[in-house]
Amino acid sequence: MMTEKQYRKAMQTEVDTSFLYRKISELEEDAQIRDFYAEMSRIEAVHAAKIRQRAEGEGLKVDFPGPSPRARALGWIAGRLGYNLILGVLMDTEKGLSAAAVQKKKQAGRLIEGNEERHVSILQSISQMSGEKIGKIEGRHRSVGGNALRAAVLGANDGLVSNMSLVMGVAGATSGGKEVMIAGVAGLLAGAISMALGEWISVKSSQELYERQMEIEMEEIENNPEEERQELILLYKAKGFTADEAAAMASKAFAEKENTHSILIREELGINPEELKGSAWEAAIASFLLFVTGAIIPLAPFFFASGTKAIVISLIASTIGLFVIGAGITLVTGRSFVRSGLRQVLFGLLAAGATFAIGRAIGVSIS
Repeated sequence: MMTEKQYRKAMQTEVDTSFLYRKISELEEDAQIRDFYAEMSRIEAVHAAKIRQRAEGEGLKVDFPGPSPRARALGWIAGRLGYNLILGVLMDTEKGLSAAAVQKKKQAGRLIEGNEERHVSILQSISQMSGEKIGKIEGRHRSVGGNALRAAVLGANDGLVSNMSLVMGVAGATSGGKEVMIAGVAGLLAGAISMALGEWISVKSSQELYERQMEIEMEEIENNPEEERQELILLYKAKGFTADEAAAMASKAFAEKENTHSILIREELGINPEELKGSAWEAAIASFLLFVTGAIIPLAPFFFASGTKAIVISLIASTIGLFVIGAGITLVTGRSFVRSGLRQVLFGLLAAGATFAIGRAIGVSIS
């Protein structure tokens, strides 16, 4: 038996998921895909209503909640930056719900029927159908699903923590003089340029690898079309289609020559051609700006102050920045924003404290 708190949490998850599916449906231009997402939203709303019914059946009064602030924030972001930013969040949610369903059945000794992950499979299929461009602000932190929001938050975090540690280390050695500003600017530029270069190389090398794989696939289509058709049949059968259905779909794919290549690279190689359209330079510039956004926070006070005053203001500004970044990542994780924010503050200040102490020891030794 679930507690009232557990029922509320379960209902909130379903309500938020329904809200996000509805938001995606409103943003989708393709009518067929829009209807898929709208139906997913309706199904999640039904799940929420059933959870409430079960709670009431056990004598618990659980009010039907509205979308949480986290869900509304994700919806707002999706409306401005595109819904691919939250598809990864929805996928993680569906995987979590399916895993919970499997675990619950195991504990109850019930049969695992295999349909517990049907929403995950449906979402994966719809995502492939939509073919929207993956977010371009994807760096070395990107996850499966192309969650650019996570990359943005962590990019800013890299800049903030690294430059705060550098600034505090130099401040400890020099008592917050002009040397801090010089070192901070150098650290900001060095880190931002390094991040941008790494992002450019990452995107460019991925594109070149995909392009080469696509060239090889095109050669195989031209030289061994029947073998490629048989491979496509096997892929469709592995997805659950019958032999006749798989053969019919493969034959149709090869009958439409202009689509054969794109179908094969999606199905056989798992490559989304839209990913190749992203600009490595745009990704590098985005990475540069994200790092600078975080790195400027601990450095800015030293442009108009010095000594202990600048150090204190820098620590206060950095603490606020760390909390905001920690809270921001909960849009992806769904955890408590207070706990995540405070954890980020703790780790960041520990790093700053360590470098400040080392800087102070070095400064005293030099003096």
